[in-house]
Amino acid sequence: MELSMLKVFIAVAENGGVSSAAEQLHYVQSNVTARIKKLEEKLGVSLFKRQNRGMVLSAQGSVLLEYAYKMVDMERQALRAVTSSLEDGGTLSLGSMETAMAVRLPALLKEFHKRQPKTELSVCTGTTDEMISQVINHKLDCAIVGSPVQNDEIMELSFFKETLVSVSPKGIENLNTLLVYRKGCAYRARAEQWLRDSGRLPYTIMELGTQEGIVGCIAAGIGITLLPLEVAKNLGDDVEISALPPEVADVETYFIFHKENSQSRPLQTLIALVSGAMMAKAA
Repeated sequence: MELSMLKVFIAVAENGGVSSAAEQLHYVQSNVTARIKKLEEKLGVSLFKRQNRGMVLSAQGSVLLEYAYKMVDMERQALRAVTSSLEDGGTLSLGSMETAMAVRLPALLKEFHKRQPKTELSVCTGTTDEMISQVINHKLDCAIVGSPVQNDEIMELSFFKETLVSVSPKGIENLNTLLVYRKGCAYRARAEQWLRDSGRLPYTIMELGTQEGIVGCIAAGIGITLLPLEVAKNLGDDVEISALPPEVADVETYFIFHKENSQSRPLQTLIALVSGAMMAKAA
C-alpha cells in the first residue's frame, strides 16, 4: 500500500471531499479521485459514503484512517531519525494555547534554540481539544494544553499553574457578553461555567480568533473574558482585572507528547527544558 495513496486518502477524509483535498495537495481532482478509486479496488471495500455535500468515511474507511495516520507518521519518524543523527538536527512541531505562547514560551524556546540550533522548529496555536487530537493523531509532536489527557498513548507533564482572572472594560459593570476563543478552549469552558454558577444569565457568546481581538473588544466596552493573570497584568489601563474564586481561577497546564515520539532528540531536549522549569518553580 503506497504511502502517497494513503496521504491522499487522509486529505479526502479530513476535508470531506475531493475538491478541497485536491486544493490542499495541489493535485487535479481527477488524480485524487483516481487514487481513492484505486485504493478502494485494492482493499475491496468502499472507504467513503458519497453525499450531495461531500464525502464521509464508511466504517471500513474509519478503520483505515487510524492505521493511515500511524503509517504516515512512521515515515516521518524514519526521516526524523535520519536527520536527528546529525548534530543538533531534526524537526519538532509544537502546539500551544495562545495565552501560553504569549508569556510562557519565549524564554523556553530561546533556550531550546541555543541547545538545538539546527532543529527545524514549527510552533502553532490552537484550542486545547484541537491540540490533544493532533498529538494523538501524530500531526503535532507535542503541545501545551489546559487539561489532562485520558489516553494511554499520550505522556503528560504538569508544566505550570495559571491563575485566571476576570478582565472587563474599565468603568462598565454587569456585562454579560463573553468574549472567547472557539469551542475546545479550556478557558472558554471554565468561563461559561463561571457565568452559570454566578447566575449571570442569560449571557451572549462572541467568538474571536485571536487574543488581540478579544482584548480589543474588551477595551471597546463590548464584553468580558477570563485570562491568565500573567497575560492580563500586561494589558494596560483600558481594562479592569478582578480576582475569581479558586475553583475557577486555578488551572493546571500540561506539556503532552506521544509515547512513540519520545526518543526524538529535539523532543528530549524540550522535555528536559520543561522538566527543568518545573523543578526551578518548585524549589
